Amino acid sequence: MDFEKAHQLLLDHHLSIRTGERRGRLSRGHQYAEKLLLRNVWWPLFGNLDDLHPEYEVYDWNRKSQFLDFAFLPSYGKFGLECDGYQSHVKDMDRERFSYSLNRENYLNGLGWRIVHFSFDDVQNRPEICRMLLQMVISPSLLRVQSGPSLSPREREIVRLSLSQKKGLRPKDVMLQYNVSFRTARKQLQELVHKGLLRPIMLNRYICYYEPVQGLPDLHQ
Repeated sequence: MDFEKAHQLLLDHHLSIRTGERRGRLSRGHQYAEKLLLRNVWWPLFGNLDDLHPEYEVYDWNRKSQFLDFAFLPSYGKFGLECDGYQSHVKDMDRERFSYSLNRENYLNGLGWRIVHFSFDDVQNRPEICRMLLQMVISPSLLRVQSGPSLSPREREIVRLSLSQKKGLRPKDVMLQYNVSFRTARKQLQELVHKGLLRPIMLNRYICYYEPVQGLPDLHQ
């Protein structure tokens, strides 16, 4: 299924099950920027829109209703995704709104949410940065739930390190980060290849570096 079809099915489903202001908010609030976030950032990582809820209603400590651009609600966590335009979210924000915005996010964090903000400019012009950061935020929760005792704390750290490397992870990077020998670094990377979390990238029959397996849903196959 391509993105356009998946996106339309997502909207049709949520419009069909919502009523009142929740339905109205979805019709009004899900526009170009929100769709661009899905197309440029989310879709290349996941290849599906499963467990996503556009214009998701949450409440503050006074039961005041607010809406996240997206809630991602898999079995292993609660994540809020926001695409913030400079004009509406920074330039036109007064002190009271600024304080409320911070307090709301702290409140949601206290309830177990992880809120991830992206600027519209990055979503549009630098989506690879957004993808890298999103992967770094979500993958630790996925690792904790799905990896079980087969992954050591060091292996989890190496996987996270690989997610932050734009040009791939080399044994030298592991050596410098954890002060281990080349032999130990290479062995740890090879173990993660065997466990399906990293894949070796070869040039002229030699491994040059390692990359995380593409797509978070496939990290633990």
